[in-house]
Amino acid sequence: MKPFLKRRLTYTDIFLILVNLVPIWGVWFKDWDAKEVFLVYCLESVIMGIYNVLMMLLTTFAKKQDDWNNGGASTMVSGYFFIFFFIIHYGFFLFIQVGMFLTIANVGDLEFTDFFYFLFHVTDYLSPSTEQLLLLIIASHGIIVLKDFIIPGVYKTASLGTLMFAPYARIFVQQLCVIIGGFLLGFGLGKIFILVFILVKIFFEIILNYQKIIEEAGKGKLKTGG
Repeated sequence: MKPFLKRRLTYTDIFLILVNLVPIWGVWFKDWDAKEVFLVYCLESVIMGIYNVLMMLLTTFAKKQDDWNNGGASTMVSGYFFIFFFIIHYGFFLFIQVGMFLTIANVGDLEFTDFFYFLFHVTDYLSPSTEQLLLLIIASHGIIVLKDFIIPGVYKTASLGTLMFAPYARIFVQQLCVIIGGFLLGFGLGKIFILVFILVKIFFEIILNYQKIIEEAGKGKLKTGG
């Protein structure tokens, strides 16, 4: 595991850690609703997916095509195919994740299938404080994409395959947290859940060098079970 831990945190990493500490401060010291905070983090997955589509579009404009690996065979396909595949596949995971939380945490009268209704009426379920947290998260990810991807011109040479799988780390972590967190929130343990969830989130999304893991997997250097 050690090779996949970041040896040095960048300014972007430190910035993200500070952003993620804001809801801990809000829930523990400002009486923010832990359920609303976790709703915002479910929406963060949606936000990251939208930014990822934007990055893939920019890369497609620059490169047109990229290698698509399928069972060891590699073929050049249009970047739009990568984007289409990502939207369908990632969208399915989002639907499951948000639907599970809406059901387990008993958000309003919403049911598992109310994913799109929730997205278009999200402000009905957030207080002014958590709405501001949502705006902070949208802005912070936008700044990072601009600073680390667009301005340096990374989009000109980025791997579409790597971009396509980049947001999945948070999905797997959050789906586990949704199941556990829904029950903890139901028992009034919101403060404990938010603290543990965000610390786990910081490790998997910032401390763990997930980007390197993806790149190594793409080169076939990681052993997989099955």
